[in-house]
Amino acid sequence: MGFAILPSIEISAGFHALSEPLRLQVVDLLREQELCVCDLCESLNVAQSKLSFHLKVLREAKLIRSRQEGRWIYYSLNLSQFVILEQYLAEFRRFSPILPSRTCHEEE
Repeated sequence: MGFAILPSIEISAGFHALSEPLRLQVVDLLREQELCVCDLCESLNVAQSKLSFHLKVLREAKLIRSRQEGRWIYYSLNLSQFVILEQYLAEFRRFSPILPSRTCHEEE
């Protein structure tokens, strides 16, 4: 199968990072444009201290990139990492047999 060559640690970290609602909200906000941490905090109505942890998880999973400009840090999506996750999921569609749904019947 094609996904065997993909590093499983990256796939696992990516899905873990996306398993938290606040991190999904960050990803949704970054779909349109790069944003500074202050804009993310304002849009999500969270303190920077709380958001920093979630941004770190997303960065470690390579789902977002950061760059510093002056005193602000700007975040953007790392689309190539999303492609890796998408390819992993696509392998299920291509190579996994679809099993018919089963119903349980009680013995009469």
